[in-house]
Parts: sequence; structure tokens; C-alpha cells
Amino acid sequence: MLWSLIKILFFVALVAVLTYGAGLLMETTGGVRVTFAGTEYTLGPLQSVIAALLLLVTVWLVLKLLSLAVAFLRFLNGDETAVSRYFDRGREARGYKALADGMMALASGEGRLAMSKAAKAERYLRKPELTNLLTAQAAEMAGDTRKATETYKKLITNDSTRFVGVRGILKQKLAEGDRETARKLAEKAIALKPKHEETQDVLLKLQAQARDWAGARSTLGAKLKSGSLPRDVYSRREAVLALSEAREVIEDDVSLEAREKAITANRLSPDLVPAAALAARSYVAKGKPRNATRILRKAWEAQPHPDLAAAFAAIVPDETPQERLKRFQTLTKIHPDHPETRLLLAELNIVAEDFPEARRALGELAQSEAADARALTLMAAIERGEGASDNVIKGWLARALNAPRGPQWVCDNCHHRHGEWQPVCDNCESFDTLSWTTPPRAEITSATGAHMLPLIVGATDEPPAADLPESDIIDVPTESEEPAPQPAEESPDPSKPAVN
Repeated sequence: MLWSLIKILFFVALVAVLTYGAGLLMETTGGVRVTFAGTEYTLGPLQSVIAALLLLVTVWLVLKLLSLAVAFLRFLNGDETAVSRYFDRGREARGYKALADGMMALASGEGRLAMSKAAKAERYLRKPELTNLLTAQAAEMAGDTRKATETYKKLITNDSTRFVGVRGILKQKLAEGDRETARKLAEKAIALKPKHEETQDVLLKLQAQARDWAGARSTLGAKLKSGSLPRDVYSRREAVLALSEAREVIEDDVSLEAREKAITANRLSPDLVPAAALAARSYVAKGKPRNATRILRKAWEAQPHPDLAAAFAAIVPDETPQERLKRFQTLTKIHPDHPETRLLLAELNIVAEDFPEARRALGELAQSEAADARALTLMAAIERGEGASDNVIKGWLARALNAPRGPQWVCDNCHHRHGEWQPVCDNCESFDTLSWTTPPRAEITSATGAHMLPLIVGATDEPPAADLPESDIIDVPTESEEPAPQPAEESPDPSKPAVN
């Protein structure tokens, strides 16, 4: 409010001063006499002041027109002037608008429109580092692979966009399945940007698929240095790579180098079951069974596993069943209630022909609804060893036929099952995704399972009656007949279930 009042007072004072000055000039005698082309002009004091102001304005306009003419001539000559900058600003505005429209078209999935807008933006802006990137991505969306490849190659020629061009061609090679070229491009991209996490992951996967374990370990170290990989994950994957390298060397020649790599893999990740088993065998080959026992015991503490038990048995291969039972107490005392420990004890007692102890070790594993094929098969072996009838044994085997397989090496990414541990999944080719777990059971069961149960347990070990023809010894039901119910045998022991 005060500022507005000050401005009004200033304006009134200015008008008053100008009015007072004009009045003084009008009262002043004399003036200015100008002769031009034989004509004399006489100007009063006020007219002289007005004429002087008009003259200054005219001179200023003439100078501006002269500078405009000079600028136009320089513009025609190609020099940068105010005129050229004016037109450049107009082209730049139209170019950025076309670029923005192209990006919107790309985001909307309109590849062809985006390519057209990118070409228009290039005409106005002349900035290929921006427009080529839009053109390449639009060409990929439109399915024009040739155009995209050409544009990515143009990006490679520019230092500021070289990484973008290499990465674009890398993705194309991966889509085409050319892994060898893709691996070389990934190595080039890593050389340009060592800390780019996505390219590090792509290169690590390609090196693992190509079994370039040394290169993969180098890439893994780069991921650790860049901070994109936690220390514990790095140790685990470093162990996996060392183990993979050791396994390949051992396949060719059991050398000291291979043994040391196996031991290194176990030291990096003691809970990695394949590394522990391989390191134990390496120590056994070096004549150090105590070291092998210590490694397997530590791995068994982390996770009981059949491969660890097999490696522990290989430490003393020529021992008697009773000696093996005694020596295996080193492992079985660690997790006595673990299913793997109980299954292991049942197997050892079956080999030692102590079938009652094998039944006690197995406990309820074979009686539960979630019993797997291994427990049911062991139960069949126990029944055979205790002299049970064929019907009882075949009943356990029939249940095992349709039971889950138990824990297996399963890929966490695609759930593909593997017979043995692999560093790379055979199905999806993901690196370090296998874990020892029980896979989900399929909804559909095989016809050789429950539907074959009457055929498996229908045959008895009793001799056929003499007055029956040979074709009636085993009565196989047809589609129109229901199978006759079989009488259940009485189990000699109440603890032994009679399975029909």
C-alpha cells in the first residue's frame, strides 16, 4: 500500500516538473533558426526541444536499421547472428516438441509413429545422440531389427553413446541366441561401465553358461567391489564357481590343483553340500581322513544330506556293517530326529541285518501320509528281512510307486528337478539357483500307481489249486468287472501293518 502511494506521488511530481519546464520554455524569448533548401525555419524554445528529441530518435532508428542490414548480410553469409539465433530457437522448439511426441509414442507402444517423430526431431535438432536412441528403441518396438542394428552402430561411433549402442546390440544378440557374440559384447560393455549392475549380471550368467569359471569369478569380484553384491552372497557364489572349476579339472585329471580348488570351495562355503563332499574326497585322496571327517561333520551340522553320507562312507570303504554303524555315530548323533538321519540309520541297520533296530530307526516316517518313496522302500526291505509275506512287501512297494520322491535338487527359478547338483540349471540356465528341497507333488498321478495297486498285491505267493486252469491263477479284472476283494493276511506282529 505504501509503495503504491509512493509511485503515485512520484508520477504527480514528474508531471508537475515537466509542466513547469514547458511553461518556462514558452515564456522564454528567442529560438532556433534553420535554413534548408533555401527555406528558413524558425523554431521556438519548446519546438526546438521537441525537434532535438525527434532527431535523436531518428538517428537511433537509422543505426538500428543499419545494424539489421549488416546482420542480414552476415546471416546470408552463414555467420551466427541475432537473426540466425531467432530461427535456431524456432527450429529447436519444433525439434524438442517432435522429440517429446516421439517419446510419448514410444511409451504408448506406437513404434512407427515414434520413428517418424524421431526423424523429424533429427531434422530440426541435429543431435544424433538423442534422436538415434529414440529411433533404435522405436525400431525394436516396430520389429525392424535391421534399422535398430544400424542405429545402434551409429551410437557406437559416438563416445558419449558408445555404451548405449553396445548394450543395444548385446540385447539383440541375446534375443537371437548368439551367446558367444553376446558374451564378447558384455565384456566390452563392462570395460566401458564397470559398475553397471545389469550388464554385470548378464556377463556372469553368460560366462557360467559357457563354463568360463575364471572369467565368472573375475566378474563376481567386480560386482563385490561395485557394491552390487552382499558379502555373504559373494562368498556363496565364489564357492560355487570354485567348486565348478574343481569338478571340471577332476573329470580330466585328479591333480593336486583340483584337490586344492575343491578344498577352497568348501572353505568359502562350508554348508555347500557338493563342495563338502568333493573336499572330503580330496582329503581322502591326500591321506587325511581326519580332515575329511571334520569337513563332513560340519556340513552335516548345517544340513544332513545323502551325498555327505556317501562321502563319509567312502573314507573307510572296506569296513564291516557293524564297524560302519559305529563310525557313523559321528554324524547320526548331531541331528538324531532329522528324517535324513533316521533314513540313514535304517539303511545301515538293514545292511547289518538288524531289522528290528532298522524299524525303530525309521519310526513313523513310513506310516505318515507324507511318506516318500525312499522310506516306503526301506520299509519293504525291513518286511522282507523279517520274513513277511509277499503281499505285505508288495503293498509297501505299491505305495512307494505312487509316493513323492522326497527331497531333490530343485531350481528355485523354474522348479526343474535335477538328478545331481549343477552350477547352472539345465532348464532355465540360471546360475546358482539349485537347492535341496522337496518339490511340489503333481496333481495328476500315473496310471502305474494307484490303478495298478490291485494287480501288484493281487498275486500271492501260495501255489495255485490243482483243479484250476492256468489262466485262472491270477484273476485280472476287465473293464466290465470289478476286481474281487482280496482277504488281508494277518500280520504276525501287531506293529506290522497289513497292506492290501
